[in-house]
Amino acid sequence: MIETLVRYGYVPFMLLGVNGAAIALVSRGAADGAGKAWLPALLAVAVACSFAAERLLPYQAAWNTSLGDGRRDTAHAAVNETLTLGSVAALPLLAALIPGRGAWPDGWPLALQVLLAIIVADAGITLVHYASHRTGWLWRLHAVHHSVRRCYGFNGLMKHPLHQALETTAGVTPLLLAGLPLDVACLLALAVAVQLLLQHSNVDYRVGALKQLLALNEGHRFHHLRWAATGDVNFGLFTLVWDHALGTYSHDPARRFTTGDLGMAARPDYPDAYLDQLTEPFRRRGDRSAGAQEPVRNA
Repeated sequence: MIETLVRYGYVPFMLLGVNGAAIALVSRGAADGAGKAWLPALLAVAVACSFAAERLLPYQAAWNTSLGDGRRDTAHAAVNETLTLGSVAALPLLAALIPGRGAWPDGWPLALQVLLAIIVADAGITLVHYASHRTGWLWRLHAVHHSVRRCYGFNGLMKHPLHQALETTAGVTPLLLAGLPLDVACLLALAVAVQLLLQHSNVDYRVGALKQLLALNEGHRFHHLRWAATGDVNFGLFTLVWDHALGTYSHDPARRFTTGDLGMAARPDYPDAYLDQLTEPFRRRGDRSAGAQEPVRNA
């Protein structure tokens, strides 16, 4: 019973339940901003539910065991989410520097404003992600994220802070120019964090035909294949719309993933420690094309 509940209820709970609760809280506290103060607590609930679901219904039980990466991934998550909070806090100042009021539809219901922000941010973030697999200096920053040897919730928050800043800038700048309100920006930041948890989650959940549209873990595992020629697919953050348009969508329902499928064939020696991962992109080592082909599997 509990496994069935997790398999089919986990994604709706995270996407609709957590984000819906956040929208309701912000709507009710719009006058004094009290609703936004609850968003970090909602994110903590999402993280706790992610870890619980991974233990109740794991895709790979082995991925629930730390490979000495727990403290490092926690450091990545703490630093990157702190930077996100700082960016959101700076929005009023940034908005003041932009001339004009912009064209933001602030008369729409808050839920529709958040959905619009997600669609616009998804395009910018996805395209930077796509470029990061094709441009050397961007790849060196992005490689930190691809050094993982297991897929679980915190992997989504494991990024070099400079690469996160580039993705965020691409996703948010059009929104700022349109006059993005602070409330919507806060809700977008939470939605991104929840999506990253879902996308990298070690939970054997099901979403049916929506797997072809939503950028969730079943499709994103293909993106973490260690061979460049097979792993340069499924770049979307929220949706796979851009992957269908770019011809980078890939899915094989018969494929099962193990630890040996993950990482980077070009850099099996990629450093594991947090501080080493911050400095590694500036050492100009490694080539994305090395080890590009996946070995042929025996029938």
